[in-house]
Amino acid sequence: MIVVSSFASAADRYRVKAAELSAKALQESRADLKAEYERLAASYLLLAAQAERNSTNDVVYEPPLQTGQVRQAQQQQQMQPKRKP
Repeated sequence: MIVVSSFASAADRYRVKAAELSAKALQESRADLKAEYERLAASYLLLAAQAERNSTNDVVYEPPLQTGQVRQAQQQQQMQPKRKP
């Protein structure tokens, strides 16, 4: 088993897992298990690519408004003067 630093990115951790699964596939004698390890390794590589893309996003989570907050937000929008294009 490979030890990965807690400072490693999610993409790096997925790549390490993909490498471990690829190594298991090479050692596996049963064709069905070998194919499954290879599919899992490929899936982890896809996860790594997605994690890379996600790391470039600057997303801030805003929790959904509660019932009272929805009304308040609607009232604030109605109070704002409408701009003409």
